[in-house]
Amino acid sequence: MQLHLDLEVDDLDQAVAHAIDCGAELPAFQPQERVRVMLDPDGHPFCLYLE
Repeated sequence: MQLHLDLEVDDLDQAVAHAIDCGAELPAFQPQERVRVMLDPDGHPFCLYLE
């Protein structure tokens, strides 16, 4: 069983950079302009999004 997190952020680029610094990966395919699907170090997806 997995828990999927959707995290609202103020600055998408900054949040993506921080997540990458913490070990996350940014997959090439991104389904929406205001959302970034990320993968944690174990490969579990989570989303960063702008309101």
